Amino acid sequence: MEIPKNSIQFKVWGKYALFTDPITKIGGERCSYHIPTYEALKGITKSIYWKPTFIWYIDKVRIIKPIRTQTKGMKPIKMSGGNDLAIYTYLVDVEYQVLAHFEWNDFQTELAKDRIDGKHYQIAQRMLERGGRQDIFLGTRDCQGYVEPCNFGEGEGFYDNIDEISFGLMFHGFDYPDETGKDELVTRLWSPVMKKGIINFCRPEECKIKKFVRPMKAKKFGIGTNLKEVEAEYNEIILIAGQEDGKL
Repeated sequence: MEIPKNSIQFKVWGKYALFTDPITKIGGERCSYHIPTYEALKGITKSIYWKPTFIWYIDKVRIIKPIRTQTKGMKPIKMSGGNDLAIYTYLVDVEYQVLAHFEWNDFQTELAKDRIDGKHYQIAQRMLERGGRQDIFLGTRDCQGYVEPCNFGEGEGFYDNIDEISFGLMFHGFDYPDETGKDELVTRLWSPVMKKGIINFCRPEECKIKKFVRPMKAKKFGIGTNLKEVEAEYNEIILIAGQEDGKL
């Protein structure tokens, strides 16, 4: 298997997951997709390590455990005040292997001098070994997740001997203005197919079905302003990692 440059491979798992189309998050009933969305996996990867200097791309996901669901009665907060009664359908006992890589964000021109391959790759690996830089959530804050390094494709998966399963049209992710250079928010749709337990994601620009959501301005970052100085942050993270390892 060819591994893209600046890639990380990790296992993510949890007791529950809720991967939904964003339009269903306004209120009412929620029912999880049977598989994680590209946007959800991108969010998990960004929780491991992210800087506006680069963009994470999800290459593949491998479904390790059987797809099972569980329904719960919930009391979400209503916008008008008080609580409502709703039924949420979660995925239960999930485990995935993920292959992802980062590429420079050419639209963040002020961060050009922060484009240092080895630095960001090493930090991403260190943060992955420590379970991520931020809390991991599987689609929603209600579903706590955990990550650790792995070799993509190793071990047995429940769907390894299943030739093909199609999941129909579903949400892929969002095109944000800071990643596209356009002052608009756009949603993407695609039709995933799992082969031998593995789903190969198309790149965002390859999605053929897109829908304009609303105008949106990109947030700009600059070294020394709303972003820590490059080398200062790098040295800080390496120092903390060394102290945790007992090497410093």
